[in-house]
Amino acid sequence: MMIPSPKDTGFEFQPYSGICTFGRAPHTREVSGADVAIVGVPYDGATSYRSGARFGPRAIREQSMLLWGYNNPLGVAPFKTLKVIDYGDVEVVPVDVLATHGAVNVEVSQIIKENVKVIALGGDHSIALPLLQAHARKYGRLAVIHFDAHPDTWDTEFGQQKFSHGTPFRRAIEQRLIDTSAYLQIGIRGPTSGKQDYEEALALGARMITIDEAMGLGLARILKEIKDRVADKPVYITLDIDSIDPAFAPGTGTPEVGGFSSYQVLQLLRGLKGLNIVGGDLVEVSPPYDHSNITSILASNLVFEYLSLIALNKLNVE
Repeated sequence: MMIPSPKDTGFEFQPYSGICTFGRAPHTREVSGADVAIVGVPYDGATSYRSGARFGPRAIREQSMLLWGYNNPLGVAPFKTLKVIDYGDVEVVPVDVLATHGAVNVEVSQIIKENVKVIALGGDHSIALPLLQAHARKYGRLAVIHFDAHPDTWDTEFGQQKFSHGTPFRRAIEQRLIDTSAYLQIGIRGPTSGKQDYEEALALGARMITIDEAMGLGLARILKEIKDRVADKPVYITLDIDSIDPAFAPGTGTPEVGGFSSYQVLQLLRGLKGLNIVGGDLVEVSPPYDHSNITSILASNLVFEYLSLIALNKLNVE
């Protein structure tokens, strides 16, 4: 299948018409010649509270019809600069976290092997582990910018079960997928089972910026620290939508009050301009708990910012 020219973006149509691929990108599994593949992972079998994130990829795609195509603050039209495809969804197994992770690892590895960047739509945050495995296989140990309300560095969450949406980054560190000198957790907050939850994340090497510290530092100082730490390393962005206050993103499985506003997280992503971004994910959008689609609208715009950052990197290289 031929990938349409970036000029044929499809944004001449009204938002309420057409088939809902992400940003009207062509739906194809022929990745050759593409710059970026949008990959859905509709899996929520590893959640600990409210399920529903399996419907996240579809909802994000639907609301992406409102994007129009030009990013004014960054001055780039990512769908014209990049050849973006919507790969569709990985075939997940709702009752089997390991089978699902294996499928994600295999399919995403095959895409990345073709020098195509992947932006994954979750799904719960457990899928970050196989995504990191696939990216580390190509790029080596990764700098990781992790926006979240929770550290997700527990050893176990359900008895002796080592894989859930609360464990992916401990497993990734154990597997040496992450360069811990360049691993930042941003927006952490909320009640925990004890002070050890934060202490364990710090002991693993994470630079934790709690929401209280973030508000004290301000966005400019956070961004400076990010850039100082990740430098020219390959950067993977992982964003749990619960990093954003539930007033702006209610449709998620484990909401925590007192988070970033939608404007603040947009500014944080735009401030990553110039970093060597090799891939990313956006997870934990749960449409059954959304109101007026505001969470999936925000999520689609955040993915648009990912694409814009990658587009700027391509323009700078060319």
